[in-house]
Amino acid sequence: MNVDRPEESGRREQNKQRTRDALLRSAARLFQDKGYEETTVRDIAQDAGVGERTFFRYFPAKESLLLHQMRDRIPLLADEIAVRPADEPPLLALRNTVIELIGRDDIRASFLVGRQPMPVTPKTLGERFLLFEVEEAVAAAFLTRATAPDADPQDPEHQLRASILARAGVGVLRALRLAYTQLPEPARQDVDMTAYIHAGFETLLAGGLGQSVA
Repeated sequence: MNVDRPEESGRREQNKQRTRDALLRSAARLFQDKGYEETTVRDIAQDAGVGERTFFRYFPAKESLLLHQMRDRIPLLADEIAVRPADEPPLLALRNTVIELIGRDDIRASFLVGRQPMPVTPKTLGERFLLFEVEEAVAAAFLTRATAPDADPQDPEHQLRASILARAGVGVLRALRLAYTQLPEPARQDVDMTAYIHAGFETLLAGGLGQSVA
């Protein structure tokens, strides 16, 4: 009976991780350059230097790569919201966080709005769970930022308000994405993303919604 030595098993796991990382990097680059719909599994595999059969050993479908990329960014979004100034209302904190993230060259967070792929209408169980995870992470960040002196994150009323505001804010992002994807391709390149996001959130903010969680 053949038994792998620890060092051989370790090398094999390292090789698997390198292949997985290469596929994720290639997918991210191709989704950005070509668009999600136009990128095929074959494109990703070739760019990563592996065959299609190897791709399917690591990911069951192209969607899996997309969900993996977006799920990795959820903690980043929540962390950035949580450290916004304490006197900033929740929806403003979400809006300003998204604007700041898409302005960073090293962080491609614009999947939230339009330039990275993100489902507008969740069609699969994975997409529905992803949307739920985004909403829950934003709600938790809103609770972390509750500014009232007696604010209790465990208070059901505060939790409900944070949940409502989070889903309203994520709804704005989904609406922005839908509007963006419906623009003609040349027009998309001319969109001022900061002004675009401001305009989207103004619909809620102009009505005074979401001034506080507590």
